[in-house]
Amino acid sequence: MSSDLFDIRAYDFHLPPELIAQHPTVNRDGSRLLSYHAKTTMIEDLPFSSVVDFFAPGDVLVVNNTKVFPARLLGKKDTGGKVELLLLSFPAIEPTEIAGSPGWRQVEGVGLVKSSKRPRQGTVFSFGDGLDAVVKEVLCDGKVVVQLRFTGALSDRLDSLGQLPLPPYISRDKGQSAEDRQRYQTVYAAHTGAVAAPTAGLHFTPELIERIQAKGVVIAPVTLHVGYGTFAPVRVEDIRDHQIHSEYLVVSEETAAQVNRAKAGGGRVWAVGTTSVRALEFAGDNQGRLHAREGACQLYIYPGYRFKIVDNVITNFHLPQSSLLFLVSALMGKDELLRCYRHAIKEKYRFFSYGDAMIIVTV
Repeated sequence: MSSDLFDIRAYDFHLPPELIAQHPTVNRDGSRLLSYHAKTTMIEDLPFSSVVDFFAPGDVLVVNNTKVFPARLLGKKDTGGKVELLLLSFPAIEPTEIAGSPGWRQVEGVGLVKSSKRPRQGTVFSFGDGLDAVVKEVLCDGKVVVQLRFTGALSDRLDSLGQLPLPPYISRDKGQSAEDRQRYQTVYAAHTGAVAAPTAGLHFTPELIERIQAKGVVIAPVTLHVGYGTFAPVRVEDIRDHQIHSEYLVVSEETAAQVNRAKAGGGRVWAVGTTSVRALEFAGDNQGRLHAREGACQLYIYPGYRFKIVDNVITNFHLPQSSLLFLVSALMGKDELLRCYRHAIKEKYRFFSYGDAMIIVTV
């Protein structure tokens, strides 16, 4: 392996700020698609709608059906100061009734706090009618454990009072737009729990999925609730020393069976996005079989990793020196990845969450 393969500086590149997509394309499948064929090292510039042409009967396309929830809450402290709370996950446990407060329920959660002063235990945050939070414990790095108190259903309160937690490189005067509510979500999103979208899936439309299925391709879902750690910078010089964040994963018996049938029949496994890649590889064994799994996924993929399940990947363009960049480098090689990125920058592809896509064909 190259001596700089694990050096964080080797994964840097200059991206002109104007290439960071601030809004999605008018139509989901109206973005561009850079295709890379590992066997020939050929690069092609295509419309995303041509992705259909890459599939063959017997293939399986794995998508992450997590749903982003409005995890960003803006409110006031009981002292009158402004506060922002970003919930790091949707509470998985059942809420309990609050004694002496008919119609109110509570559930514990963990979030990141932004305020002029560090909150103290017992501080109350008010976010609007029917939703507040009490600080139960102050953790490190701006994190707090809170008791969320609400009326009705928590999902309804968040929908009416919260905002989608857009990535920090997307600029909005009001935090989000009506367009973001619709477009920062895949059309197949089903299970609430993510604080970031699996962005490679944002390009797919119901019509495009139907055309892929009509070719004899099985669409198989997994669930990986994308966490805030996906935006966390890598702060080590040797990328092998990075600690990956944990995310909740579900791979069903049905999806495992569909993937295993495809592989046994000579079909290829396509993963939409790095989250689908991590889910499949985490649940796969060294014999190349996928198993049903549920729980915390902390798989960290970087160059040198041997893929067990995934053949080909559809992904967006990622931030410099990010763990997502390391994962894609593990599949196609660092030098080839950076060559593709240089091409994309030269051809003015749009980068990051609302940007264009890349398809990597190794089989």
